[in-house]
Amino acid sequence: MAWKRGAKPYGWYPRRGEVCLFDLDKERPALVISTDALNRFSLDLCIVPISKVEHKQFSLRPKVKAGEGGLNHDSWVKCDQVTTVEKNLAVYPGLGVLSHESLQRVEDAIRIALELL
Repeated sequence: MAWKRGAKPYGWYPRRGEVCLFDLDKERPALVISTDALNRFSLDLCIVPISKVEHKQFSLRPKVKAGEGGLNHDSWVKCDQVTTVEKNLAVYPGLGVLSHESLQRVEDAIRIALELL
C-alpha cells in the first residue's frame, strides 16, 4: 500500500538520526536527536534545526553534504539550537538518515554547546 505524503501509518515515529521535515511556520528540516525509546512513546521529540545557510562564525554547526540524510543542498545542523517539538509536527515520510560519522559530529557539537563534556 502506498502512503500519501503526510499520512502517517499506525506506529510510525521518527528515529534518532533521521532527518525529517517539521510543520512549523513552514515545513523545515531538522535532525531528530532524542532516543528511539522516547520517540516511540513520548508526545515530543528533541530536534536540532537544519539550514542551508552557512554561518561561518558558528563552529557548532556541522556541515552535511547534499544527498546525505535526504537533503538536496549542502546544509548545516544548528547544534546551538536544540529544541523540543510535538511529535505530530513531523511530516511522513522522513527524508533520510545521517551517516554514523555525521551524527557523531553533531553529537560532539551538542556536547560542546551544552557543556556536557
